[in-house]
Order: sequence, then structure tokens, then C-alpha cells
Amino acid sequence: MSEIQSSGLSRRDVIKTAGVLSAGIMTFPYVMRGQTGGDNTLIRVGLIGCGGRGSGAADQTLSVPGSNVKLVAVADAFANKAEGTARNLKTKHGDKVEVTPETTFSGLDAFLKVLPLCDMVILATPPGFRPAHFAAAVAAGKHVFMEKPVSVDAEGTRRVLEAAKEADKKGLKVVVGLQRHYDEKYRETHKRVMDGAIGEIIQANVYWNGSGIWWRKPDESMTPYMAQVHNWYHFAYLSGDHICEQHVHNIDVANWFLGQTPVSAFGVGGRRVITPDQPSEIFDHFAVNLIYPSGVSVASQCRQYPGQGRVSEDFRGTKGMCEVGKITDYKGNIVWKFEGKSENPYQVEHNELHKFIRTNTAHNDAHYGATSTFTATLARYAAYTGKELKFDQVLALNDSILPASLDPTTAPPVKPNAEGGYTLPNSRDYKIVGS
Repeated sequence: MSEIQSSGLSRRDVIKTAGVLSAGIMTFPYVMRGQTGGDNTLIRVGLIGCGGRGSGAADQTLSVPGSNVKLVAVADAFANKAEGTARNLKTKHGDKVEVTPETTFSGLDAFLKVLPLCDMVILATPPGFRPAHFAAAVAAGKHVFMEKPVSVDAEGTRRVLEAAKEADKKGLKVVVGLQRHYDEKYRETHKRVMDGAIGEIIQANVYWNGSGIWWRKPDESMTPYMAQVHNWYHFAYLSGDHICEQHVHNIDVANWFLGQTPVSAFGVGGRRVITPDQPSEIFDHFAVNLIYPSGVSVASQCRQYPGQGRVSEDFRGTKGMCEVGKITDYKGNIVWKFEGKSENPYQVEHNELHKFIRTNTAHNDAHYGATSTFTATLARYAAYTGKELKFDQVLALNDSILPASLDPTTAPPVKPNAEGGYTLPNSRDYKIVGS
């Protein structure tokens, strides 16, 4: 039994414990500050969250060309995942993995055990836990790579924004896994749009229309709470629903190209495909209009059931229009087409994070990571409630959907209905927490 199971640690306790923990940790014990180049001192990395994206991010950070880096500790809610990820990474990267049984941790409190051992941490647990983990990492003086989305509600978003300011004060480097910012095709398209190639943006469309997502049968030994953590994507308090967990990429591109966050959101959503043996409380489609201060309307659409796929963003301006990598005028003439080379942006994220650390270059994605995530959260709430909602008003709410207790022996916040499934949000009676 983990400490959290025996103590019933709360979210507030987690942050308090992290603060005390950080007081005894020397910040950057191996990574020297103030270097202007050529520094190749050891970066010790800790991994928190050993699923597919966490293990992928660890693989990429260990693959940064020429970087002196070692993975020294791993943690996951489930022991078998932590152990398996460490073993697989050791097989691929050999001496770059120095994880031992003593530095392999499990349980919902396991992240606290990783932080004292590393200089940089990868945060890749279910998104509902991200604000507490990020705040603890910053309090402990760690550089951070964290996956998107970075929160699932207003309270978590505010916590990330507060921690982001603290990271700036401490000179910490933060990269968020919204990897389009690290894709040369996106970067070059953005530059040309900012330079006026399509004129003033007047409308945009962003899409993530794909097929269904994974669902995993829980082990009978799991508590109801841990069974939901095991299937975290299917619970809004853990994933933020798929508009947050997945479509945030495209919504983030809209915010990036417009240089703004929206004023309001209004839209619809629901669940078309019900699979009784795969209970889920999230929607499988959304269609939301985001209205920006400049008056631009962005049509946001995402889907998770079979049909024609589309994952893209396009913008219309007063002079022309662009898809990522191509700009045309309204007569159909191609004004510009990307002919460069885009390296794997998942790898570029880590290459550049290591560069920022080694050259002490100020860099912090957490600010836009939080506001883009909250844009997706606002869109989710607009569909759940059937109401037009204001960005600033909802962000100010005392809205927290993660359980107050992180004790896995307690009842989860979402309980099955009489049929064994979960009741979907309904605009007739859905209320935002804190509203």
C-alpha cells in the first residue's frame, strides 16, 4: 500500500508536501546556470507517467543528439507500467538509463519521490493531475517537459498560470507538448501570416475528426477509483474530454495565429456511439464557435467515430487564405508553398529544451499551454451547458472537478448508473462547478 493510500493525501496536502520537499533540494545540482554555450554537464531526468506518451517523451529526451543525459527515476500510478517502461528504455538506451528498483515508484503520490532525484522532469500523467505536478516541480526548482493538456478546469488552469510565473522568476525552462510550435512547416506558415501574406485574418476552421479511441478492461483487483485512472481518457475529471485532450492541438494553433484567446464560446456536442461494454462519460463529437476580441470567428470541430478524417487548420484573410504549408489568393493561385524540411516535432521539442537549459535561454510554454488548454475547456463547457460562455468569467470560477482526495480507496467522483454505464452531461441540468 502506498503512502497516499494509508494517509488519504489531498491535493492541498500534495502541494504543501512539495513545498517542504523543495526547501531541502539544491536547485540545479548538476546543470550549471549562466552558461552561454558548450556546456554538456549531466542532465538527470525523472519521468512521471509511464504511458505511451510518457515513454515516448522519455525516449525522445534520451535521444537528443550529443546531450549528456540520464534517466534516473520513473513513477506511475501502476507499478507494472513504471517497471515495464524503465525496462524497455534500458533495452534501447543502455547506460543512459540508470533507473533502479529503488528509483522506480508507483502510486498517486509517486511523483513526490521522483522530484528530489532529477534536474528535469517529464510530466505525462492523466491531465487532471498536471496542475499539482507542475506546481510541485516548479516549487522544487525543476526544468519541465509536460504533455498537453495542462489542466481540465478553471482552478487547475489558474494554478498552472501561477506556477508559470514562478518558473519565470526561478529561470526554469518549460516546454509543453503542443508540438506544432516545434514543426518547421507551422513555424514558417505562422511567420508568413504574421508578415501579412493573407492580410487580416477574418475567419478560421480547426478540425480533429478521427475515429474512436482506446478503452482498456480494468483489472479486477483495481479499486473503482483506480479503474477510472486506468481508463482516464473516458472521464472528464482526468482527461478534460477529447476536445481538451486531443483537439487542444488545433485550438492552440488558432490562438497562436490570432495572437489572442477567445472572448466566448458557443456550441454543441454529444455521444453518437454507445458501447455498453466500454463505459464512458465523455462526448464523441463537438462543434463549437470561438469568438475572438478582433471579431474573428473560429469554427472548431472534433469527432471520435468512423467517418472521413480531417486533422487540420485553415485561415481566411482579407487578401487570401492559408492551410498550413500553403497560401493561396482568392483566385486559387498559390502564393507560397512550404518546400523546406520538417524534422519530427516531438524530437525537436526535446532538442530545443535541452538547448534552452544548457544555454540558460529564457523559455516557458506554460503560459500559452494553459490558455490554449482553457480555451478547449471553455468549449467543452459551452457544449455541456448549451450556453454561450465568457472566457474570463468561467476562468474566474471556483471550478475544480478533480476529487478533493487522492486516496485511491475512496469512491471516485463519477459513479456508474443503474445500467453500469455513465450518464452523459446534459444541457438541461449540467452545472459548472463553482458557478
